[in-house]
Amino acid sequence: MEQLSDSIQSIISRSGGTWAAVLEDLDTGEHWKWKELKAFYAASIIKVPIMIAVFRELEKGSIMACERKKLRQEDQVGGCGVLQHLTPGTSLTIYDLVTLMMIQSDNMAANMLIDLVGAEQIQQTMKEIGMNDSMFCHKLMTAPGERNGENTITAGEMHTVLKNMVSGHIISRRACREMIGIMKKQQLRHYLAGKLPVDDLADGRRMDWEMADKTGEVKGVRHNTGIIYVGKRTMLVTVLSKGAEASRSLKGMQEIGWEIYKYMDKQR
Repeated sequence: MEQLSDSIQSIISRSGGTWAAVLEDLDTGEHWKWKELKAFYAASIIKVPIMIAVFRELEKGSIMACERKKLRQEDQVGGCGVLQHLTPGTSLTIYDLVTLMMIQSDNMAANMLIDLVGAEQIQQTMKEIGMNDSMFCHKLMTAPGERNGENTITAGEMHTVLKNMVSGHIISRRACREMIGIMKKQQLRHYLAGKLPVDDLADGRRMDWEMADKTGEVKGVRHNTGIIYVGKRTMLVTVLSKGAEASRSLKGMQEIGWEIYKYMDKQR
């Protein structure tokens, strides 16, 4: 992994801003860390612990996946997602809300789930899954004056969450399988996966990789965390960035993803 880490450090150095990263090859046990303890504004990566908090309540039986929640006009917020454009009164199941929050980064779905399980429960869940230095302080797309602090994460703690999820140690093995299954349906694939091969229906070629991940982006911030599968190989990857010019951070993310793919493809 030394050559891979050298390549990633080179990409980071020429991309500007501040970066943090953690990679772990689950087949060899090799790992690499870069500023893994540094706190970053979470952006939509905070939706990963929100999802876990919801699944925790589902496992306890305090809520049901098929339970329906109605969209309310007063809950509409901007940013990512389709729910803000749907008719108030439309109802969706809790499972649907989790899915939209994760695969489309739907902010309205996230806020509805925050109201459902409660901010204190989300923060408590974060502590229980090893996110002791990360914080949940506010709903999505709220004004700074309405916040009690910032939602923050570290690359190291997001890596811990991914590793425990892959090994089935968060809530239950069944819950981990379901959460990873939702993340594999991710539709925002222009960061780490932005340069990876895609299906070519004309030639009958299909991509040979899969990713269960979550992205996060606000002005000056770009993150991606997830599990990359190439053939039978598995890599945990978390890359966080702030302060880099938008086009340079996007290019950097895509180049990092490409280097990881080449490494995994060569080693399988």
